Amino acid sequence: MEGPGLVVRGEAAPFSTALRSLVNNPWYSDVRFVVGQERQEVFAHRCLLACRCSFFQRLLGSEPGPRVPSPVVLSTVPAEAFLAVLEFLYTNSVKLHRHSVAVTFGLGPLQERCIAFIEAHSQEALRTRGFLELSAPALLPLLRSDKLCVDEAELVWAARSWARVGAAVLERPVVEVAAPVVRELRLALLAPAELSALEEQNRREPFIPVEQIVEAWKCHALRRGDEARGAPCRRRRGTLPREHHRFLDLPFK
Repeated sequence: MEGPGLVVRGEAAPFSTALRSLVNNPWYSDVRFVVGQERQEVFAHRCLLACRCSFFQRLLGSEPGPRVPSPVVLSTVPAEAFLAVLEFLYTNSVKLHRHSVAVTFGLGPLQERCIAFIEAHSQEALRTRGFLELSAPALLPLLRSDKLCVDEAELVWAARSWARVGAAVLERPVVEVAAPVVRELRLALLAPAELSALEEQNRREPFIPVEQIVEAWKCHALRRGDEARGAPCRRRRGTLPREHHRFLDLPFK
């Protein structure tokens, strides 16, 4: 009986460098994109995109074409983010800067690494232009994270700033832009004085649903955490201690 064969592995660095040279390279390219509002032309290779990402597999189809097709227009995806996604698909690594990576492509490992970086550098990340430019689907997993190294008061401030920028760009009310993500803010972690100030500001500039603020006040009034140990009363890694936090771990009777 023949034994298992010997696996020979080449060096990873030259392999990655060779593939990186193909990113946005017209050499042997069989698909091109027109990306972002700047309509930047980007060259790519259909078979590599399709085998690495289900989004591109659906977008490009399974039949290879004999020539470069008409450009695929992705006007809502920032060119810088799109090129970062391509680099990750080609080389399985990418160096990220201030830009955000679009979640449209469903790149789970890349999203996880980005979230882990933001969790470790939360305060710095929340103050970047890239945070303000995140889409709602990209912001949601961040606001759901228990590992953010930031206090809830600062996170509420950052989420409001994000919604204001989105409202200005989309020409929509702040409360409407914030609606998909604002439920992930853990208002019960705020002290009563902080919650009162937030409620007053919310009257002047609607941002958080009134019933969500009422739920936070209920936690204070009952001095109990929620029965299901759910997110509204769960502290994050960076949550600053407050006097009432010792009551949040007590279950309802």
